[in-house]
This record gives sequence, structure tokens and C-alpha cells, in this order.
Amino acid sequence: MRKSFLYQPNISVIIFLLSAVFADCFAGDIVTTLNRADLANDKHTQSNNYLTAKQAYQALTVDSQQALFIDVRTRAEAEFVGSPLLVDALIPYLQNDFTAWDDKERLYQKTINANFAVELAQVLRQKGLDQQAVLIFICRSGSRSAKAANLATQLGYTQVYTVVDGFEGDTVKSGSASGQRVLNGWKNSQLPWVY
Repeated sequence: MRKSFLYQPNISVIIFLLSAVFADCFAGDIVTTLNRADLANDKHTQSNNYLTAKQAYQALTVDSQQALFIDVRTRAEAEFVGSPLLVDALIPYLQNDFTAWDDKERLYQKTINANFAVELAQVLRQKGLDQQAVLIFICRSGSRSAKAANLATQLGYTQVYTVVDGFEGDTVKSGSASGQRVLNGWKNSQLPWVY
């Protein structure tokens, strides 16, 4: 009697290979028209990967399972101003120190979140991703997300992006709306968000 053998592939190997293929496809699908020379110094990153809010939305709608979208604003900002609907987690880069008022700036001082790296790694693991995953950071207008992106790059993450116009956008420099954040950004681009 002759036995027939059917090849039964190792499912974990197939899943690994497919995830590598899709991760590469996702990273290749990110379209940006920005470069360092176009940006203010406080928005520069070590990774030199920059997205507008519209470009971030487009990249995330391609395959949000292969990326981690992190809001790095304070909890109060997210609660009172709103948050992008596609955000995976809120991990503040800076936290308010409500015991220290800055008279000159007329606001509470902020300190760097000492748990930022730990919280980022935890959210990444929960989503089943690793340090090669696409990370997209957003803040109010692109400055803190650039700092968070730099920290992530220093921690060994390899595909780090910052949303340069942020959630609220940049301020208008002249005219009747001077000083207001109505220029660009997630909210002003009519992208999905919630309170």
C-alpha cells in the first residue's frame, strides 16, 4: 500500500512572510511631497519622513493594521479639542505640570513623559507590530510630533513619520484670521475626528 503525502505548509511561516510582504507594500504606499527644506526647524526629524494630515490619512486608509498612529498631545488637548478618528493611542510626549505656572508664557509648564517609550512599545505589542512597523505621530501643529519621532528613531524604530501640520494646523500670519489655526491640519482638512 502506497501512502500519499500532502504538503502542509507551516502556517506561522506563511503568516510571517505575508506580513513582511504587506509591511513592505504599506511602507511603499506612503506618498509625501515634503522635504526638510520646506519645514520650520522645530518640525525637522532625524528620519526625514514628513506627511501632511491628508497624506497621513491616505496612508492610514490603505492599511491601518500595518501602522501605528499615535497622538502625542496632552490628554486635555485630546479631550477638549478632539482627536483623529483613526488614532490607535494617545501617548503624550509632554505632560502638564499643574503645580508650575509660567507667568511669561501664561500657561502651565510641561515636562517630558518619562513613560513615553514604555507606552509606545506596549501599544505596538498590543497591535501585533514590531520596531519595523510604520509609526505616524501627530500633535497640534507638528513640533511635538517631530520630537516624538526623533525619540522613536533613537529607540530603534525604523519607519517613523511626523504629521507636519498636526491636528489643528498652522497659524495664519496675516489678515482677519491672523494667529488662528485655520490654515491646514487634520481638522481644517475635514478629515474624520471626534471629541
